[in-house]
Amino acid sequence: MRYDLVIFDNDGVLVDSEPISNRLLAAYLTELGHPTSYEDSIRDYMGSAMHRIHELILERTGQRLPAEFDDVFHARVFDAFERELRPVAGVDGVLEKLAADGVPYCVASSGSHARIRVGHRTTGLDRWFAEERVFSSEDVGRGKPAPDLFLYAAERMGVAPERCVVVEDSPLGVQAAVAAGMDVYGFTAMTPAERLAGAGRLFSEMGELADLLV
Repeated sequence: MRYDLVIFDNDGVLVDSEPISNRLLAAYLTELGHPTSYEDSIRDYMGSAMHRIHELILERTGQRLPAEFDDVFHARVFDAFERELRPVAGVDGVLEKLAADGVPYCVASSGSHARIRVGHRTTGLDRWFAEERVFSSEDVGRGKPAPDLFLYAAERMGVAPERCVVVEDSPLGVQAAVAAGMDVYGFTAMTPAERLAGAGRLFSEMGELADLLV
């Protein structure tokens, strides 16, 4: 293994949540008077921490989202997760191989700890991720594309940034990994390859990842 730590993004990389959450986000923003299509949501918000959604709406419209926005959105997402969420195809095999080979790994997500945990419990991925392997943008001051979250995860896991590889599916996440001085592999299952151009390697099937890492 060429790396001492594999850092996974969560949404779209471990759990197939992006179609669900972006559908609901587009609908909720539209409901609040900010017309947003599913494609708009994928382009503008995929990989974002919640604060970035608030910042972009304020910047574009001069209006603030309601104080209860995060709570309402998360309630809708969690309800849909319980009914619809699945793990990304092939990810169990990747995690099983890393664990068998004794390769350290963790998750570093723009989502809240609650969102990560609901998704992992629903899909059964919680068996791979003990509490000390889970990091959220809630743990740092700035979310992606700032490098803070990835640097924090590496520090907590005791690995130098240059010995880490990040697995990401969003342009914001790729930017954050590059800014952190880490290698990054871009997962193109939902994101066009050209939008992940900053990644050192690109792959479209999660089952390919284990072989790419050695």
